[in-house]
Amino acid sequence: MTQKIRIIGRKKKIALIAHDNRKQDLLEWARFNKGSLSHHKLYATGMTGKILANELGLQITIFQSGPLGGDQQMGAKITEGMIDFLVFFWDPLEAQPHDPDVKALLRIAVVWNIPVACNRSTADFMISSPLMNEEYEPILIDYKTRIKRPNILEK
Repeated sequence: MTQKIRIIGRKKKIALIAHDNRKQDLLEWARFNKGSLSHHKLYATGMTGKILANELGLQITIFQSGPLGGDQQMGAKITEGMIDFLVFFWDPLEAQPHDPDVKALLRIAVVWNIPVACNRSTADFMISSPLMNEEYEPILIDYKTRIKRPNILEK
């Protein structure tokens, strides 16, 4: 069963995250797309946010670094409807000390059906989509009915 529960507005709330070996890639992508990004609300984790804010001169809300809970903060914002779009250039060749947090963030993005780009090609397609400048109503799966469990306190 699906349900529609929110509308993503014209001004997107975009999360920007990059592992250390991918920060330069994300910076280059963001620099190229600075004009488009400037029309949206930006969020980032730790050092990625500081680098982007410094280099681009854009207003960015900065969370903790990933290993210190930034990925979890971002996931919480997704569940609250405060993040519409995730650009996460993660490093597939290097294990991260916070890999469980990374997996949890990606899982939450899928559960809440937000667009996710994990590489530059996907990010390019997403930011150049006509949907970037329109309202969009994501269709969400009603997971609540799938996870209903008997309340052990009710007896």
